[in-house]
Amino acid sequence: MKRGLLGDTGLVAAREVRQRVRGRVFRVGTLLILLGVGAAIVIPVLNRGSSHPQPIGVVGALTAPSQAAVAAAGASLGIRVELVPEANADTADADLRAGRVAMVIIDARQLVVHKPVLSTDTSTAAQLVHAVARTLGVEAAFQAAGLSASQAAELGSAKPLPVTSLQAGASGGVTRTTSVVGIILVFVMLTQYNAWTLIGVMEEKSSRVVEVLLAAVRPVQLLAGKVLGIGLVAFAQAALIVAFALGLAEAVGSDLLHGTAPLVVASTLVWLVLGYAFYCWVYAAAGSMAERQDQVQSLAFPLTLPIILGYVMALTTAASGNPSAFFDVLAYLPLTAPLAMPVLVGLGMVTWWEFLASAAISVACTVGVARLATGIYRRAILRTGRRVPLRELISRRAA
Repeated sequence: MKRGLLGDTGLVAAREVRQRVRGRVFRVGTLLILLGVGAAIVIPVLNRGSSHPQPIGVVGALTAPSQAAVAAAGASLGIRVELVPEANADTADADLRAGRVAMVIIDARQLVVHKPVLSTDTSTAAQLVHAVARTLGVEAAFQAAGLSASQAAELGSAKPLPVTSLQAGASGGVTRTTSVVGIILVFVMLTQYNAWTLIGVMEEKSSRVVEVLLAAVRPVQLLAGKVLGIGLVAFAQAALIVAFALGLAEAVGSDLLHGTAPLVVASTLVWLVLGYAFYCWVYAAAGSMAERQDQVQSLAFPLTLPIILGYVMALTTAASGNPSAFFDVLAYLPLTAPLAMPVLVGLGMVTWWEFLASAAISVACTVGVARLATGIYRRAILRTGRRVPLRELISRRAA
């Protein structure tokens, strides 16, 4: 019988791939994830296309430069402004009370709103009021200074001074958004597929299937084939999700992933592989110690805590754009690096050699964990009747 490139390990891996891909859980789960990703991309585009302009009443004359300035103030907030001529102040007040206009500009000297707008109000409507008030105030100051229309236009179009920083940072919100999407992807994949590994090992032990398999292959080959097969399915699903998201975003004109740096995507996929390679051995060893479904939760919870810590810290850092010293340390620990390092890449705050150093540490620790997990698996997988304590396995190895 032809064993293939990886021998018995390859046969076990191929068996795992077939079982997972043919399973209803995988198919339904993949479909639900794609639907969720599609909704997250398409819904904002539909809302953006169906957004209505914000009506602003105008009483009296409003010069063309002032109209353009008001429109520009709204555009800076992502709001389309529509100027509505009003016959007089009484008509404007009636429209304002009825909600037909958001605010009223009177003779380019006064701005009237229905309810008071506090300086601490951060809503979009309040920001528009403040922006229009500032814009018209500047226009009034230009006129009071006796500037001509061309001089006022020249001052109004003045460009801000360039701002530089001593430390490199992210280029904008797009990279930050992409980092968050990558964090969620890595978190979901690590928790889902590592749980598959744990439960799969436990089910084979409880059903005694593992006894039949071990008659044909060695324990190390069986364990390596299982984690390899599940890992291939995980990576294929992740690649499918990323390709679907990028293709759909491009097709519908979404700016959610627009400008996504290939380096950020590649970094996310690399750390997905490294993260799974590290954790899968731990979860497999834990699965060999359990025999019933009710024992899975008690084993999986402490193993998931580092992933949850890295996930929360990564989301917080991606949102703030300012990694702490503690987060920098997490980027070099194999337990949290799969979630922390892609964020630093997205923010542009890590060099190539730091990335490689973190990856090398993860690979080295994965080799050590794999050897330890294989020993635990070999000693625990055939012991049935009760949950095998880790202390007992370690003491037997020492003996």
